[in-house]
Amino acid sequence: MLTLLLSPLALLFSTVSWLRRTAYRRGWLAAVSVGVPVIVVGNITAGGSGKTPLVIWLVNWLREHGFRPGVVSRGYGGAAHGCVAVQPDSDPVQTGDEPLLIRVKTGAPVMVGRDRVAAARTLLARHPGVDVIVADDGLQHYRLQRDIELAVIDAASGLGNGWPLPAGPLREPRSRLANVDAVIQVVRGAAALRTYPRLATWRADYAAGQAWRLRAPQEKHALAELPAREWLAVAGIGRPQGFFDMLDAQGIRFAARAFPDHHAFRPQDLPADAAVLMTEKDAVKCLGFAGADWWAVELDVAPETGFTDWLGARFRR
Repeated sequence: MLTLLLSPLALLFSTVSWLRRTAYRRGWLAAVSVGVPVIVVGNITAGGSGKTPLVIWLVNWLREHGFRPGVVSRGYGGAAHGCVAVQPDSDPVQTGDEPLLIRVKTGAPVMVGRDRVAAARTLLARHPGVDVIVADDGLQHYRLQRDIELAVIDAASGLGNGWPLPAGPLREPRSRLANVDAVIQVVRGAAALRTYPRLATWRADYAAGQAWRLRAPQEKHALAELPAREWLAVAGIGRPQGFFDMLDAQGIRFAARAFPDHHAFRPQDLPADAAVLMTEKDAVKCLGFAGADWWAVELDVAPETGFTDWLGARFRR
């Protein structure tokens, strides 16, 4: 019923989106080159697909293969205006939680800004050694000219009910996936790979990795090494169930508590004396008031070999 009630707005959203895509495709609006190759990692659904962990994996992969990557992001949820460089000690309230996590996990320069072209140019001006830009969640930012488009789909939720926003989760129609360079399905826990006729996809497995103590980030343990207890599992991400599924797959006993995506955590949100497991995206917002037994769970990202071979071939060309 709600879907039908929202269908007029969904039609309006879909029409505006189509007009914008058409304007860039026909050259009525011009895409801007920033002078280095650009890889866009995004999705056609609103939130929860797992693109940011793939960005982190990709940046580290590029560095391992001799490149010097930089990252641009909108900094969703952040209050900063203009183009702002993200530092390891930046306030996530200003920069957004995902750009801060990318900066901490990769060490690569990260610039946030609603205008991705301006953000990329500012980053390159400050870091002239950067030779490839990775755009986090920029699939619909057509003004930034791109060399490779990677679309990420969560295998568990897929494309939802197939409706455009706000009646469904789609930012763009499913047909948009036929025009990207690669589609990656993220598999977490026991989720099964979906079949998309006439659409070639690669698989990327996301699994819970080591856990580190928020009060002492250098202290890391495998989840199996942590004390057997009833944990409080916390997730303020686009699809919290994905995090809980990964903990289930590790045999962890826990009570789940989900928060909205990009939730700005406060000390009163969680009991200080509890044994807490949380995502790293949430952990960067809780470092200043973490309890003694609060732990962040790393994410191990493993794309299938076919994808990494394809990516290497694209860069060799």
